[in-house]
Amino acid sequence: MRRPTGGPNSLHMPLLSSAPTAASDVARVHDALARARARLVARDAVTVRDQVTLAEIPAPTGEEEERGAWVARRFRALGLADVRVDAAGNVVGRRPGEDRSEDAPRVAVCAHLDTVFPRETPLQVRHEGRRLVGPGIGDNGRGLTAMLALAETFDGVQLRTRHAIEFVATTGEEGLGDLRGAKRYFAETPNVVAAVALDGAGDERIVHRAVGSRRFRVTFAGPGGHSWAAFGVPNAVHAAARAAAAIAALPLDDSPRVTVSVGRIGGGICVNAIPADAWLEVDLRSTSGAMLDRYEQSIRRAVHGAAYEENVIRAEGTPALTMRVEVIGDRPGGELAAEAPLVAGAVAMTRLVGRVPELGAASTDANVPLGRGVPAIAIGAGGRGGDAHTPAEWFENAEGAVGLARALGIVALAAELVGAA
Repeated sequence: MRRPTGGPNSLHMPLLSSAPTAASDVARVHDALARARARLVARDAVTVRDQVTLAEIPAPTGEEEERGAWVARRFRALGLADVRVDAAGNVVGRRPGEDRSEDAPRVAVCAHLDTVFPRETPLQVRHEGRRLVGPGIGDNGRGLTAMLALAETFDGVQLRTRHAIEFVATTGEEGLGDLRGAKRYFAETPNVVAAVALDGAGDERIVHRAVGSRRFRVTFAGPGGHSWAAFGVPNAVHAAARAAAAIAALPLDDSPRVTVSVGRIGGGICVNAIPADAWLEVDLRSTSGAMLDRYEQSIRRAVHGAAYEENVIRAEGTPALTMRVEVIGDRPGGELAAEAPLVAGAVAMTRLVGRVPELGAASTDANVPLGRGVPAIAIGAGGRGGDAHTPAEWFENAEGAVGLARALGIVALAAELVGAA
């Protein structure tokens, strides 16, 4: 550990070495952040107002431009450097660190812009007692607001870090967005030594295991025809049903855990016609890339088997059914060991703000850096919430500043705090 330099309020706690993070080092950083935490508390009402404003700006996956433009204006108002919108629609701004070398390390703080709600969804946030209720108020209105609060607090004057901190409002985190924004950012950005994704509410959970997923669209196509006159031609819906049943019957491993489900299925044009086409969509998940590979092959065998079985029983001389498996989503999995410095530091900071840390697994923007070997975690951004991905989604600002303080401490550790006032 390098000794403090530059006066009584300076310190330097390298977190990302291979050695475990000492509890005393984390405590010293936490103590040094006392005034910064007080500033977060003082601005708590403003933070919540920003959260409501953001939640009421539509941002369906693939249509995040309006919300992104609002965030970009705030980044510029906060004085972040090199504010830009990249080719994926990510909004990026940087708070420079004291290391200004050409290959200086940087820490990424991410929060996703998009929501699961279609553009026509009413987004007005209403008050119900202590709760704010509205689509996206927590996921990810809270994460974006927390990112803005941190960008203001890490001002480069009262709080200084050795490493630059890059704040990234990402696109395409939800659904079939397939982590588009995070994939673009981490593929194009060198020297990222740690990443923290802010996603939703909460102040206890630390996601250090990335649940990877592959999503498939399976299609069957045949000649179709009248349900009586053309009976005997292969039935695309029957094949889709066979495939769905075979996929549902796959024996699944539980160490590491694997899940597979058919999420949607359809086909045909009417009840009295043999369908010429049918489709289903499959969601496969695991923290293990090897398991994703293995079960992808099992799914493909099930689909080929379904097409074969339908073709075997077709009437002689009728055209065969064809099939296709298309990958429509591919989220990498990965895991950062519980004893890794970033996780250990997050655990210690969680305890220091008076919460009990919970290690967990999820699918977030942190999947991408973990899949690329970059230390990464995802955390909630304070307060309490529920009913995510529904119009009744709610957020309660119950000691919300505690979650912001935790995030502040975790990022300060990762970026190596060198001065606090």
